[in-house]
Amino acid sequence: MILIKNGHIVDPVTETDAVKDVLIAGKKILSIEDTITPEDTKKYIGEAITDTELTVIDADGLTIAPGLVDAHVHFRDPGFTYKEDIITGAAAAARGGVTTVICMANTKPPVDNAETLHYIQKKGEETDINVLQTATVTKGMQGKELVDMELLASEGAAGFTDDGLPIMDEAVLTAALKKAAELDLPVSLHEEDPKYVYQAGVNKGAVSEQLNYGGADRLAEETMTARDAELALKTGASLCIQHISSKNSVDIVREYKAKGADIHAEATPHHFTLTEEAVLKYGTNARMNPPLRTEEDRLAIIEGLKDGTIDMIVTDHAPHSAEEKARPLAQAPSGITGLETSLALGIKSLVQPGHISLMKLISLMSDAPARFYRMIPEGIAEGAVADLVIFGENELWTVREEEFASKATNSPFIGWELPGKIHYTICGGRIVYRA
Repeated sequence: MILIKNGHIVDPVTETDAVKDVLIAGKKILSIEDTITPEDTKKYIGEAITDTELTVIDADGLTIAPGLVDAHVHFRDPGFTYKEDIITGAAAAARGGVTTVICMANTKPPVDNAETLHYIQKKGEETDINVLQTATVTKGMQGKELVDMELLASEGAAGFTDDGLPIMDEAVLTAALKKAAELDLPVSLHEEDPKYVYQAGVNKGAVSEQLNYGGADRLAEETMTARDAELALKTGASLCIQHISSKNSVDIVREYKAKGADIHAEATPHHFTLTEEAVLKYGTNARMNPPLRTEEDRLAIIEGLKDGTIDMIVTDHAPHSAEEKARPLAQAPSGITGLETSLALGIKSLVQPGHISLMKLISLMSDAPARFYRMIPEGIAEGAVADLVIFGENELWTVREEEFASKATNSPFIGWELPGKIHYTICGGRIVYRA
């Protein structure tokens, strides 16, 4: 059993914002009271338990929130396990307060078949967290022929995405959206039209000009977002614009939400924290697809989070080896690790400046992504599964490369002092991370 004492519960599901004690027995929350003593356990289970049977966590001054749900991660397994694997990815998630992840399908082989799906599901069961897996939309991620969506749905695919590549064929995507609507599963889209990407990973603008680098025009995202928002409206499918980066894209999503489309959007901590200027300071560790854009775009993303246009915060956790990131900008892969810094960056960039409340941040990082992927969040309530994160909202910590649980350390945030130090992550009633 675990007894958490004097923690400030911040739970958007039950709308609890109060200091309480929480008693966990087995996988579930047994009781939430103003005060629970170790001796009180007899009242709940019929007999007193010994000190060795009870773990007491002093959460005085700390926040207790539902375990975070990261709806966009790359665990690189199978095929690229030198970058990350399911076990190390899950450990990174636990260190970041994340108890559930949705893995993208661009593995090698891609998750366009039941065998690969089953491999990931089985390996995910060996971890300390909840690992869900998407399937691709098209076979081989070639954008030409749909996978057997019905079969993969029946085998437990959480949704469908060709993340990493856009689906250029409108007819193929329309058919996929219609089928996904029938199956009541979401489709998530990487929106970058290659004809507007001259060199990937850096915004086409002042910084790309300074570097004499082709860059990726914002039109790459905006034209695809506009097309697919219209398709979502026409088909009734539940569709997410992944890792949104452009002010105009945010405006398009807002417009189509108002029209009644079941359209959603993700924002990453790096897109609401950094701008294209970061490439000059951090080099390849600030190379992203889609790229970091301007301050105007960054502020538009924050506005979208504030008004509900953007539904969820995800990391797009994209581990790469140090050797890969040491290549020149044009040859290095895009993306950064994100699981271990996401909550902290949300607090630093959104809560502390007063853009949103901590309650809103937790909603964007837990129950909102869970609902999009058809989970039913229970929150912090008696009888609910005990998936929790305990952290100091304003407690500072330093991001250190040697402390990462991920195999990879490709992050521009190494050396940053951030708020939101995580003390414990509890998943299924078990402590899976402690500082």
